[in-house]
Amino acid sequence: MGADIKSLRSRIRSVDSTLHLTRAMGLVASSKIRRATRDMNRTREYVSAMDSVVDLLRAAPECERSPYMQPSGEGIRLIVIAGDRGLAGGYNANVFRLAATVKADEVIAIGKRACERFGQEVISSEKVPSVKVKEIADRLCRDFVEGKYGKLGILYTRYRSMLSQEATLKWVLPLEKTEKTGKAEPIFEPDEQTVLNGAVPTYVSGLISACIRESFACEVAARRMAMDSAGKNAQEMIDRLQLQYNRARQNSITQEITEIVAGSGVGDNR
Repeated sequence: MGADIKSLRSRIRSVDSTLHLTRAMGLVASSKIRRATRDMNRTREYVSAMDSVVDLLRAAPECERSPYMQPSGEGIRLIVIAGDRGLAGGYNANVFRLAATVKADEVIAIGKRACERFGQEVISSEKVPSVKVKEIADRLCRDFVEGKYGKLGILYTRYRSMLSQEATLKWVLPLEKTEKTGKAEPIFEPDEQTVLNGAVPTYVSGLISACIRESFACEVAARRMAMDSAGKNAQEMIDRLQLQYNRARQNSITQEITEIVAGSGVGDNR
C-alpha cells in the first residue's frame, strides 16, 4: 500500500511538471500570435496589390512571349515551409505529408524542421532575413528563365482561423494567362512584357515572404491550441491521480487503525 501511495505521489508531481511546461509554452505562443497575425496581414495586403498588377500584365497579349509564361525547362522545384519547433499538433506533419505527394526535383526548405528533414542549412521560418528571401527568389527566377526547371511551387500552411490551419500547395511559375476585364487599364512603359519580366522576381519574393509569415502565424496558433489541449488533459490526469491517491491514503489509514485496534484487543485478552 505504501509503495502505491509513493508511486501515485511521484506520478502527480511528474504530470504537474508537464502541466506547468504546457502552460508556459501556451503563454509564449499567445504572446507571439498578435505580432504573427499582424505581419501576416501586412504581407497579404502587399501580395494582393502585386497580384492586381501581375494579373493585368498576364492578360496582355505581349506578355504571352515572356519566359515566365513560356517555360523552357522541365522538372519541379518546391519551397517547403515548416516550423522551427515541434509541439504544435499536426502542423509539421501535415506539411511533410503533402510534400510527399509532390515529385519535386529540388526542395528549398525553410524552417528548422523542414531543413533537418531535407538535410539543408537551417533557415528559420520565424526570423528569416528579407535579404535571404530575395536571394532565394532571384535565384529561382533566374534558373526558371534559363530553363533549369519548368515549375515552381510553394508548400505552406494557410491560416483560416485560430482553430483551423491547412497545408496548401501554391503553384507560382509559370504564370498563367488571365483574361482582360474589359475595364479601363493602365498603360505600362516601355511595354507590358518588359515590366512583367522586371516585376516577377519582386513578386515571387513577396509571395515567399507572405507564405512564410502566414505559416508562422499558423504554427503559433497550432502550438497554442496544442498546449491548451495538453494542459487540459494533464489537469484531468492530475485530478484522476489525486482521487486515486486520496483513496489509497484513506485505505492505508483505515488499515493502520484496524491493525492498531486489533493489536489493542489482543493485549486486553491477555
